[in-house]
Amino acid sequence: MKRRVGQYLMDAVHEAGVNKIFGVPGDFNLAFLDDIVSHEGVEWVGTTNELNGAYTADGYARMNGLGVLVTTFGVGELSAVNGIAGAYAERVPVIAITGAPTRAVEKAGKYVHHSLGEGHFDSYRHMFEPITTAQAYITTENATTEIPRVINAAIQERRPVHIHLPIDVAVSDIEVEQPFKVEKTPQQDVSHYVDMVADKLRSAKQPLIIAGHEINSFHLHDELEEFVNKTNIPVVQLSLGKGAFNEENPHYMGIYDGEIAKDDIKDYVNHSDAILNIGAKLTDSATAGFSYQFDINEVVMINHRLFKLNDTSDTEIALPEFLEALSTIDYTNKHSFPSYQQPKSGDYELTDDTLTQDIYFKMMQDFIGGNDVLIAEQGSSFFGAYSLALPKNMSFIGQPLWGSIGYTLPATLGSQLANPHRRNILLIGDGSFQLTVQELSTMIRQDIKPVIFLINNDGYTVERLIHGMEEPYNDINMWDYKALPKVFGGDTVQVHDVKSSKDLKETFDDINTQPNHMHFTEVTMKWDDAPQTLRDISKSFANQNK
Repeated sequence: MKRRVGQYLMDAVHEAGVNKIFGVPGDFNLAFLDDIVSHEGVEWVGTTNELNGAYTADGYARMNGLGVLVTTFGVGELSAVNGIAGAYAERVPVIAITGAPTRAVEKAGKYVHHSLGEGHFDSYRHMFEPITTAQAYITTENATTEIPRVINAAIQERRPVHIHLPIDVAVSDIEVEQPFKVEKTPQQDVSHYVDMVADKLRSAKQPLIIAGHEINSFHLHDELEEFVNKTNIPVVQLSLGKGAFNEENPHYMGIYDGEIAKDDIKDYVNHSDAILNIGAKLTDSATAGFSYQFDINEVVMINHRLFKLNDTSDTEIALPEFLEALSTIDYTNKHSFPSYQQPKSGDYELTDDTLTQDIYFKMMQDFIGGNDVLIAEQGSSFFGAYSLALPKNMSFIGQPLWGSIGYTLPATLGSQLANPHRRNILLIGDGSFQLTVQELSTMIRQDIKPVIFLINNDGYTVERLIHGMEEPYNDINMWDYKALPKVFGGDTVQVHDVKSSKDLKETFDDINTQPNHMHFTEVTMKWDDAPQTLRDISKSFANQNK
C-alpha cells in the first residue's frame, strides 16, 4: 500500500492511541501538517508557542498514555526543549516531531533560516539526546522501521522521543507492507528477584511500600492495589507520585515527606525494616531535603529499569512485568500500622475575612471529588494540594521533580482534551500564570470547560520563602486577571472574584450548578501567606543552597 511518510506517521501514532496533535506551524512542517489535518483519526490543536505545546502534550500524555508535539526546525524545536526535558524527568511519553529542511539542503550545507549559519544540521538533534529515550532521522528507506522503533520506545519507557523529519521525506511516497502495531514488551524471568523480595518480607516486622510517580506513568494503579490488598502491606505516597495509590484503601497511611510528615507516619517509615520502593524517586522536594532517617541502601528498589536489593542489581527489568510477578508472592503482613485519617468536611467557618491558604485548601477538600482531575502548579498550589485527600477515581497532576513554573496551564489544556468528560480543576499562582497565560486562548478556542483557580498573592511566593522575602526580583506586575478571559475571546467564560471564604463558597456553588461553562476564579490572598508544607520545604531548599 502506498502512503506518504507523513500519512504513515499519523497512522502509527493514531494506532498507538493518539487523537490530538499539538504544536506550532512553520515552513519546514507545513506540508506535513496537511497530512495531519486530513487524517480522519487525529485532530490538529495549534498552541500559542512551542514551549506551551510541549507542556500541553505532556498533560495529554499523562492522561492518555502518549502525546505528540510537532514543531519546525531550530527555533521551534529548541523552544520546546524545556517541556520535553520535564517529560523525560517525570517519565511522560511525548513524541517530539521536528519538520526539517530537505535532505538536499542539509547535504549541501546551505545557510538556510533557522540554522546556525554554519552548514550543520545535526546540532539540535544532539541537544535532544540527553532528554529523550530514542531519536530517529527519518528517510524514505527507514521510515517503516524507525518510526515504529521510536514510538514503541516512548510507550515502553514512558519517556519522550525525538523524530527529525525532513520535509521532502514527509511528502514522499513509500510502500507500507505492514501497518504499525504497538509492540509487546519483551518478557523477562524475574521469579528469582520476586523470591528475594518475599524472603525480605517474611523476615520483617514493619514492612512498607513507598509508591511513586512511575505508577502514574504506567497506569499501574489497579496492579499495585491488588498486590497491597493481597499482602496487607501498608502504603505511603511521595508528593512526586500523588495519586499513585487509592487513598480510600484501608492500607493507605498518607503522604511521606521526610521530617515534615505526620509523626505516626514518620515514625513507622523511619523504623521500617522492609521498605519496597515501587516506582518512586526520593527527591529533595519529596523528602524535605532528603530528611528521611532510614538507610537508603537497605531499601528494595523496584523501579522501571532498576531492581536493587542489597548487592543484587538489574537495570533491564520493566516495572509493569515486575509488579505483575509480585502478585504471586505468598505473604501476608500480620503487623499493625497507622491508618490514614480522612479530613473532616466543613472544618472551617464562612466569614468576610481575607481568605487564608489554610481555609482555601480546607474548602477545596470539600469541592473536589468524583471523577475530577486535579492539576496543581508548583509553589503554593502544589504544596497545599498534595495534602488533599483524593477520592478513589480522582487523578492528580503536578510537576514537582522538574518544577518548571507555568507548566500546569498548558498541561490542563492537554489533560482536558485527553478526556473532555472529566472535570479538570487547575490550581495555579499568579507568577506561574504569567509565564504561559496565552494558552487560555487555546482553551477558549477548543471550547473546553476546565475550572481554573488563580491565586493572586502578588509575586513568586515559593521563591520569597526560599530567599528574598521582600526583594524586587520576587515581585511581578499586577494584572487585571479577571479581564483576561474576555481579552482572549471567552465571552461565555464564567468569571469569579474571591476575597473571603463566603465568596469561595458562593463560587463553588455557581461552578457546580453551571458545569457546561469554563470557570475562571481570581482568589486574592495576602502576599506573605503560604501553606505550612511550603514553608517547611522552603527551609530545606534554602539550607540545601548554602
